[in-house]
Amino acid sequence: MNKTRPAPDLWLFLCILSLLTIGMIMVYSAGSVLAFHDYGDSFYFVKRQILFAGLGLVAMFFTASINFRVWKKYAKIVLIICFVLLMIVLIPGVGVVRGGARSWLGISSFGIQPSEFMKLGMILFLSKWLSSEEWDITSFGKGLLPPLGLMGLAFGLIMLQPDLGTGTVMMGAAMMIVFTAGARLRHLGLLGLAGAAGFVGLILAAPYRLKRITAFLDPWSDPLGAGYQIIQSLYAIGPGGLGGLGLGMSRQKYSYVPEPQTDFIFSILAEELGFIGGLIVLLLFLVLVWRGMRVAMTIPDRFGSLLAVGIVGMVAVQVVINIGVVIGLMPVTGITLPLISYGGSSLTLMLTALGILLNLSRYAR
Repeated sequence: MNKTRPAPDLWLFLCILSLLTIGMIMVYSAGSVLAFHDYGDSFYFVKRQILFAGLGLVAMFFTASINFRVWKKYAKIVLIICFVLLMIVLIPGVGVVRGGARSWLGISSFGIQPSEFMKLGMILFLSKWLSSEEWDITSFGKGLLPPLGLMGLAFGLIMLQPDLGTGTVMMGAAMMIVFTAGARLRHLGLLGLAGAAGFVGLILAAPYRLKRITAFLDPWSDPLGAGYQIIQSLYAIGPGGLGGLGLGMSRQKYSYVPEPQTDFIFSILAEELGFIGGLIVLLLFLVLVWRGMRVAMTIPDRFGSLLAVGIVGMVAVQVVINIGVVIGLMPVTGITLPLISYGGSSLTLMLTALGILLNLSRYAR
């Protein structure tokens, strides 16, 4: 497997750049009012997003130029670093609390979110671990439980912050790798039932999560509390109609939709660009997932195949949850829309991972 294509998958590359460009435009449009109100500069968020995107693109071109087999060699080290960072962020006085979660390391408004990097670290290590010919994933005790224990440990540390959304994305991508590696459906079905029971337990253990569930089922039962975000999001999407109100013409970004440049940016996009704009974004994500899965199916390397599945799974799970929340099909979880939402750690990490996927595409048949 020494032959490579002269360049990465063009469709995949164009989708990434298109989504990133749309994201830049929407971060300015959705966040300009809040930025001016809080910082006196309507360009505050978009200027920082451009900085993050620049760093992310450098990282993407770097990882796209490195043979993906290198990550197999360093996967264990990357995972250990991610675990250390997850433990450091929990230390009072060290980890920075934002939005009720101790999820950040940094100074002032600049920081990194270790849980974001754990998503990629777990994908790299599981791809290496389960690609070994000596590992029998069909065995429940010796094959499936060890990786599940590792995933559970990472999820537990993330939940101590707490950050259910990021933990859910990590587990979703990791389970896609486990399934692709050959785990038995019977075993996964039993684990799914156990996971559902655990999820219910997590909800009952935290009153604010229970409020989110009840708000999801009937947001109008608490329109000024737990149901406020969903209601305001739907008020944004509804008037958008087919063609939208026009770029920059959103009404809901005027302090109605909370943090419109992050988790609920898709609702502002739908309000301004309408059904057509939202559909274009969804189609771009579908093409990205399609090309990524095509790489996973055609690359003649088991580690590379599992790695592609994990990266595509990370994107797909995050998109499904974010848009599901925005349109009222899922409870509010606090997950950004990949490449579109404002955010440093999430954007840089996503572009880094997609750079690895671009490199993998050079080896696909």
